[in-house]
Amino acid sequence: MSEDQVTETAASSSKGRPAKKADSGFFARIALFVRQVIGELKKVVAPTRKELINYTLVVLVFVAIMMLIVTLLDLAFGTGVSWVFGGSGATDS
Repeated sequence: MSEDQVTETAASSSKGRPAKKADSGFFARIALFVRQVIGELKKVVAPTRKELINYTLVVLVFVAIMMLIVTLLDLAFGTGVSWVFGGSGATDS
């Protein structure tokens, strides 16, 4: 694969324009970056209200399940440590 093929960007290839040379100036590279960001942002599709509610519920259920798992593991390890070292933990005098 030649270097000309490697330096071609996705933004320039999607428009059918040839890629610019890599040795452009500092501001030209910034302008290219901004054009590529705008091109990518145009591809973003916002979720519908129904999808957004569905995604939110999935995340909340996942977080609740993970909280339950961590709580159970914390209780199990706390009980195990208490059993190994004896005593009832912080309430000992």
